[in-house]
Amino acid sequence: MSYPGDAASSLSIPEFRAALRRPVAAEQVASFQPSPEIQRLDIRFDIGLLRDALAEVERLKGFSDDVWGAIPLTQKPGHTGPWSENDLSGLYHMRSDERYQEEAFEEPVDEALFSEFVPDFADTYFAEVHATLSQHMQIGRMRILRKVSYNANSWHRDPEPRLHIPILTNPGSLFIVNNHCTHLPADGHVYFTDTRGYHTAVNGGLEPRVHIVAALPEGLN
Repeated sequence: MSYPGDAASSLSIPEFRAALRRPVAAEQVASFQPSPEIQRLDIRFDIGLLRDALAEVERLKGFSDDVWGAIPLTQKPGHTGPWSENDLSGLYHMRSDERYQEEAFEEPVDEALFSEFVPDFADTYFAEVHATLSQHMQIGRMRILRKVSYNANSWHRDPEPRLHIPILTNPGSLFIVNNHCTHLPADGHVYFTDTRGYHTAVNGGLEPRVHIVAALPEGLN
């Protein structure tokens, strides 16, 4: 039986011994390292105000569960009542076993329909964040996502790319798209992540990681 990695090159023993002597890049992993799939945009918000807004929203609403917490910031116009599981998640693809065959999970979400900022949060700094982003691009579902310590998402791909704005993070919080892995600092910057590629988020640190994540309907694949 052949496997996807069979075509990759292997180290010779001399190359392996040279690799043992190579310096370790321990400092590089504690900073942002861009790639074509993960880029920092020239848009920056006040991290103090973002954290103040997070505290206010948590006071008003609270996260959806104790592990994979989500608080929606946008909705379909006039939405009332509870959120469906599909509204909080939506279509994704993954290869779930050693067959390496891609399969679809859950139902598609029309991101463009989530055009209204949630009225309950209209007086928070997040409303300004949404308005500013909307001046430059179409914004779909915009959510606050929390990832507890020692936790990771599935290895999957989404139909559209996303923006990330880290609010709370730690050096063990990493984002991976395809073969590139980097830390996204909580410094107010907006990060473009091409989640149409295979990706995951990992929190290997001691504290929870909280990001604003906004879907970009214009990038629907």
